Amino acid sequence: MPIPIRTALFVPGNRPDRIEKAFNTEADVIIIDLEDAVPLSEKEISRSKVREKVTQFSDRMMLVRINALGSPFIEGDLEEALVEGVNGIILPKVEKADDIHEINSLLCAVEEKRALPDGSIRLFPLIESAAALHHVYEIASAKTKPERMYTALFGAADYTLNMGIEMTMEGTELFYARSRISIACRAAGIAPPIDTPFMIDLNDTEALISDAKRAKGLGFQGKQVIHPKQIEPCNRIFSPTPEEIARAERIIHVFEEAEAAGMAAIQVEGKFIDYAVVKKSREILALAAAISKKGQQ
Repeated sequence: MPIPIRTALFVPGNRPDRIEKAFNTEADVIIIDLEDAVPLSEKEISRSKVREKVTQFSDRMMLVRINALGSPFIEGDLEEALVEGVNGIILPKVEKADDIHEINSLLCAVEEKRALPDGSIRLFPLIESAAALHHVYEIASAKTKPERMYTALFGAADYTLNMGIEMTMEGTELFYARSRISIACRAAGIAPPIDTPFMIDLNDTEALISDAKRAKGLGFQGKQVIHPKQIEPCNRIFSPTPEEIARAERIIHVFEEAEAAGMAAIQVEGKFIDYAVVKKSREILALAAAISKKGQQ
């Protein structure tokens, strides 16, 4: 880490067969879920299954969604499931900055007990309630020692339930939440956030693509996915296109030539180009390079 997280695939922690299949997909990150995807009766026995698969696939980027602070399961999750190979945790039900400091203390104890490098277990708070959204900047900017905040994730299912509203294909009800989360992450200086899963109709690929494009347009770096067939469309949406890459290369080349001649504001294909546009072009090329490097590993 950091790597581009275009897709983060959820897989139930009580299903070793599905965990193994998940690691054989093209998802950038695998999220092994010990929270909502696992029945109460299987919470405890799932941890050993997770630990085994984490060890088996330690070369892949993986996160574990543990149970929430205050739940009767979080202590066992931290004790049994967080072993070497886990890159970070998703913490559900975060609602205030104090939650970040509390989980940091618990993670410090885990790292010390397992002789893991300080801060090696990165933190991904899940924003999924009105209270969390209200405090999202304080959550995203919470400073811990060691530093472990990576970025926030949006959970629209619990958010809309908390708000008493319905999720729609058009997604207008999520516009404010998405905007606020994206702005908070940028203002806090952390990585761009990861969008909520699209759950309305798993068979509607076009609706998924539209939803992903809305999130990308609001500054999200990628999307949580809940089925392998959602991976390819989302990887594509959150990757620079060949046309975008070619245009970015052209902008940088022409601008550098102009800059050498004493100019810092030019036109390329009729569009105004200045330092801000060049910076964005370099970010596009850096993202494309990181994706290409990942594909070669």
